Amino acid sequence: MGATIYDHLSSLADSTRSRLLLVLEKHELTVGELCAVTQLPQSTVSRHLKTLGDEGWVTSRAEGTTRQYRMAGGLGAGARRLWQLVRHQVAEGEAAARDARRVERVVAERRARSEEFFSSKAGQWDALRTELFGRRADLLALLAVFDPAWTVGDLGCGTGEVAETIAPFVKRVVAVDSSRAMLAAARKRLARVRNAELRQGDLDGLPVERGELDVALLFHVLQYVVDPVTALKAVRRTIASRGRLLVLDIQPHEREEYREKMGHVWHGFSEEQLRAWLAEAGFTSVRYTPLPPDPQAKGPSLFVATATA
Repeated sequence: MGATIYDHLSSLADSTRSRLLLVLEKHELTVGELCAVTQLPQSTVSRHLKTLGDEGWVTSRAEGTTRQYRMAGGLGAGARRLWQLVRHQVAEGEAAARDARRVERVVAERRARSEEFFSSKAGQWDALRTELFGRRADLLALLAVFDPAWTVGDLGCGTGEVAETIAPFVKRVVAVDSSRAMLAAARKRLARVRNAELRQGDLDGLPVERGELDVALLFHVLQYVVDPVTALKAVRRTIASRGRLLVLDIQPHEREEYREKMGHVWHGFSEEQLRAWLAEAGFTSVRYTPLPPDPQAKGPSLFVATATA
């Protein structure tokens, strides 16, 4: 049975509980911080918080070894009207004014601790963040801007690493590759990814329906294609109207050994060259952006290009 109006009256009859509610209406605080604000012992604050919690006035959540308290958001209409009456009286008191000034100091101290940390760790922050969360955390988070209703084509998927990364953020991933060996590796990687489909085929004859894709990815693919314009035309056919193409590949370089060791057909792609090919294939709104080199990478510099179908 829910709390009655008499229960609510009993809860708010104590001035300390009303002061606590007034503070927790705007701030989420720990017991220790509430003690600092109200200048009351921990046993007193904890006892009043238990009463307020039992009657549904406050909620709490665990954060590490502490609990954060705040005023409940789902109060009934009767409780809200009662609180507005009590709040008006409590807020005019001198105790409430002192509490408000102390809350400002508590919040300022929180902010100062954060600022002190960043002031002392600014030069080490990148390394510390990488140590804690890895090098790819920020980039992976950006995938959340993908529309969850999209179907994305990973064309030239290789071992399926990109498809695996994108799958949690979209409706479906269509992963295509011409190599049976690559597809076998991708199939093993994607065995538990329910929204990924593997298909075998070349770019010139993609096993993808017209307009099936919202976004098509060509990651390190064009450097192996003899006729990029024909391949890009085939890719454009698979993209829905106003859908997007995303190309990740190598900027122009002079490393001839890549032809022998890696089977590259092209020595990278300039912005002028790629723009011309994309325009001929029917793409618009082309954007070519060189990527900053990774200090640990030994290969040529990369670029990313986007275009609209």
